[in-house]
Amino acid sequence: MAVPEESGHGPRERMVFSAAQLIRRDGVGSTGMREVAAHAQAPRGSLQHYFPGGKEQLVNEAVAWAGRYAGNRVARFLAALPEPTPSGLFAEMVRQWTDEYQVSGVTGGCPVAAATMDCAASIPSTQEAAAAAFGHWNGAVAAALSGMGVPEERAEALATLMLSSLEGAIVLARAERDVRALTTVCRELAPLLDAAVPEAG
Repeated sequence: MAVPEESGHGPRERMVFSAAQLIRRDGVGSTGMREVAAHAQAPRGSLQHYFPGGKEQLVNEAVAWAGRYAGNRVARFLAALPEPTPSGLFAEMVRQWTDEYQVSGVTGGCPVAAATMDCAASIPSTQEAAAAAFGHWNGAVAAALSGMGVPEERAEALATLMLSSLEGAIVLARAERDVRALTTVCRELAPLLDAAVPEAG
């Protein structure tokens, strides 16, 4: 899941946002508390004040924030479609990444995926935060699909397919420094996704 360029909030919110930005670019291991404070333009001493649980708390809050952000974006993607369809929604989800990569270069990834890869095996609280973040996002996509007429028993499974395909394509795009994988999954999944909506009549 991508994140916006600016958070526009107070120091605590800026630090959570900055942590998400740095994690998605460099991973958890290379994201230090000092770097987060500098990126957020916040006093270093405020980190202990706002995050008494240290880096673990900050990472978990950044992951939770990213999950909420991604889930909330689903409604905005739908609003941008003249006629909402499952393939149209997925195309908007993919376009968010291809647009970013074409403007800024193929450098950033999903902060939730990065935290999962870096910490899930060793830090249970981060694993739980990542699972909850993906669950929130998956639920928002599934609800959108249901609203388009996809049967509920398929909506959650298709949402998982969409998220898994998108996250995998992001990894490939970063490895290849090219959006090929993103455009491929968008094109290849489109017929399958739209076929899940029963025909009227």
